[in-house]
Parts: sequence; C-alpha cells; structure tokens
Amino acid sequence: MNKNKEIVIGFVVGIIANTIGTLLYIVLFSDLGIAETFKAAIEQDHMGSLLALGAILNLLAFFGFLKIRRDQRAKGVLIATLLTALIILYYKVA
Repeated sequence: MNKNKEIVIGFVVGIIANTIGTLLYIVLFSDLGIAETFKAAIEQDHMGSLLALGAILNLLAFFGFLKIRRDQRAKGVLIATLLTALIILYYKVA
C-alpha cells in the first residue's frame, strides 16, 4: 500500500485515540460535563494536562501497530503525538 496513505491512517488513528482518551478521562474522573470540564480546564490553565492524559491511548495504538508490523502507521501515530505535544507546549507557555 502507498507509504503516505499508511502514515495518514496512523495520524488519524492517533488523533482519534487522543480524542477518545481525553473524553474517557473526563467521563471517568470529572464531576462536570464534557463542555464544562473543557471550559474549567481552559480557565484554570489545565488544558495541556488534560490533553496529555488523553494522549496515553496513543501508546496502545503505537505499540499495537508495531506489534502487527505496520511501521508506517506507527509513524503516523507518532506524528499525531508530536502534534499533541506542540499543542500542550502552547497551552503551557501561553
């Protein structure tokens, strides 16, 4: 299969895993609703931490792709994780 297509698939999986991880963390550990938690996280400067906790699911996707020898997809997940790290850096610095 096309190398770039595999990387894009991995990137999309990484973004979806991060989104699901963040929402799962909110549902399990927050007393507020999803929108209220995001609003409170922005107001209290915890948005970067919230995204970092959500990125834990990227580990499962990354190592899962490596286990089934889909290295290009794992590379896409890694790129998505690096993008998340840059967003977290923005929230921490700004």
